[in-house]
Amino acid sequence: MSAFPVDDRNRIRRKPQRGSYEREVVYAILDEALYCHVGFVEDGWPIVIPILHARQDDTLYLHGARASRLLKHVAAGHPVCVAATLLDGLVLARSVFHHSLNYRSAVVFGHGRPVEGAEKREALRLLTEHVARGRWDEARLPTPQEEEATAVVAIAIERASAKIRSGPPVDDEADYDRPIWAGVVPVVQAFLDPIPDPRLPADIPLPASLRDHRRRSRLP
Repeated sequence: MSAFPVDDRNRIRRKPQRGSYEREVVYAILDEALYCHVGFVEDGWPIVIPILHARQDDTLYLHGARASRLLKHVAAGHPVCVAATLLDGLVLARSVFHHSLNYRSAVVFGHGRPVEGAEKREALRLLTEHVARGRWDEARLPTPQEEEATAVVAIAIERASAKIRSGPPVDDEADYDRPIWAGVVPVVQAFLDPIPDPRLPADIPLPASLRDHRRRSRLP
């Protein structure tokens, strides 16, 4: 994959050595993250809203109620900023100043449009599969009335950047001799055993989409 163009929107200024503009890196983070935060400006006020997303190539899809002000804003073609973060660890240094987090983050900039017809149906499939792979083929599909009640928008990814911190704490040289524990506490997202709906008949087995359900990174 190629790299995104770089301008004042997506240029990483603070610790640029941690940054990447490669599509492969940005998209791996977006695909592993279960949800994102979308930032936009309405009536002069900045607003940030968390929402489920799904990606196909250079397009992000969002969905929700037709009354959603976020989706109306995106559908109108206004500029938006989308961020997704994966937390990988607590970085505990010898000094409070150098405490940090290990993380992978992606920030995307683009403009939106409404989605209808066959593309809307495919976007709904992608959004369902983003939650649990294989679920689209297991559950009842949306009726025409349900599709009509649902708004779907697409954001063309025009600029993006990723920023990643990994590894141990970096202390001041004078602090390495201090008798203070330092290191990393790994953080993982874990899915526990599924809890059946109380009204689920006992003879319905766990579906294939949940037998090995976990987010998988596409990063090497």
